Amino acid sequence: MTALPSVSNSITVRVDLPGRTTAVSELSGAVERNGGLVTALDINHSDNNRMTIDVTAAARDADHAAELVTAMRAVDGVEIRKVSDRTFLAHLGGKLKIESKVPIRNRDDLSMVYTPGVARVCLDIAENPDDARRLTIKRNTVAVVTDGTAVLGLGDIGPLAALPVMEGKAALFKRFADIDAFPLCLDTKDTEEIIRTVKAVAPEFAGINLEDISAPRCFEIERRLRDELDIPVFHDDQHGTAIVVLAALRNALRVVGKEPAEVRIVQSGAGAAGTAIALLLMAAGATNIVLADINGIVEPNRPDIKAAPDSDLAKLAAATNPERLTGTLKDAVRGADVFIGVSAPNLLTGDDIAGMADDAIVFALANPDPEVDPTAAAQHATVVATGRSDFANQINNVLVFPGVFRGLLDAAATRVTFDVMLAAAYALADVVKPEELNPAYIVPSVFQPDVSKVVAHAVAEAVRADEADQKA
Repeated sequence: MTALPSVSNSITVRVDLPGRTTAVSELSGAVERNGGLVTALDINHSDNNRMTIDVTAAARDADHAAELVTAMRAVDGVEIRKVSDRTFLAHLGGKLKIESKVPIRNRDDLSMVYTPGVARVCLDIAENPDDARRLTIKRNTVAVVTDGTAVLGLGDIGPLAALPVMEGKAALFKRFADIDAFPLCLDTKDTEEIIRTVKAVAPEFAGINLEDISAPRCFEIERRLRDELDIPVFHDDQHGTAIVVLAALRNALRVVGKEPAEVRIVQSGAGAAGTAIALLLMAAGATNIVLADINGIVEPNRPDIKAAPDSDLAKLAAATNPERLTGTLKDAVRGADVFIGVSAPNLLTGDDIAGMADDAIVFALANPDPEVDPTAAAQHATVVATGRSDFANQINNVLVFPGVFRGLLDAAATRVTFDVMLAAAYALADVVKPEELNPAYIVPSVFQPDVSKVVAHAVAEAVRADEADQKA
């Protein structure tokens, strides 16, 4: 599948060109003939003979962007002055900053914000630790923690290279839930050291968002931190993905008139995201889930699984695939009602989707290249979703994690339960009203104003109900 021009590969090119009538159209035509998309033409300077124009164009990738510049340079009389990559410009100096909420204008202000006045607040917190939520940034602050071992689809690129992603995550927390999030990129892959470090910095935060930590270490890290901290720990790659997939599937099943307990669901990918999706779908009532990974269908008698009976994969094998199917992903998909991919590109074809049950649902979420071409899948499936923004039904974690953490922080939660995650998924699904629901609209836009608020309210209510049950 050929990628389309995208703003993520957008460039702005400052060019000098003759003042002739057709010069601008020649320039934009050169871009479009070469597969680019002109999104803006801004005149920077003009005189009697020449103009300086900033041409903004979307390309498919960096190589394609270079081709567009070459095409512009070939227009008669054009001189290229400067080429700027808009994505890199957006990251210059980082995407975050810290600002004081209170003015420091004179000595009186200084004596309250810092010494000697601050000492009174310190002593109060020392005597009453719960006051830290009221008197410091703790109540509204989340740590975004990574070791850089599973960043996007880039893999193990290290903590420093992971920082732009963690900054972006923090920016989304602020934009969609007004949460102050701080990126913590840890220069270690040692499970015990990561756990110790997070525990050591935890007093600063009201929640921990684990991000882009490779499996299977992420399972142990999350389990231990949940057991050993008194603030919620949420691995977004696992549970954020699971929540938004459940929400989307709930609405997709409404579109085709099927129930979770009636359908056979096939998943490609049994890592962090795949495991969390399967467990949450089962908690929501799914009874027939078949997983497949690089070694084929996950089932207890598969040699590698049988050789490691205490592994997370073995436990997952025992809890899924009730018919004990064997074989490949293609075998599993045949006759299935639902396909969910969180794995690798181009594993299936349109013919494989044609072999699924009537009114099939396909979530091909590998990004940027999904498990099956969405256009080919749509020839045979009733509902198709991807992780991409250039197709209908984009399934994206940003629909979930801001609202989830907003609700957790508002309720002063100490943990994340299945009930909390189910509440978030159902609330997100219900943002799409019955009269709005159709095969091309099963999840709301991330920019729909009430998405985070609705999810946050549902999460906070679930936390309070859970705490009430614990006290009863």
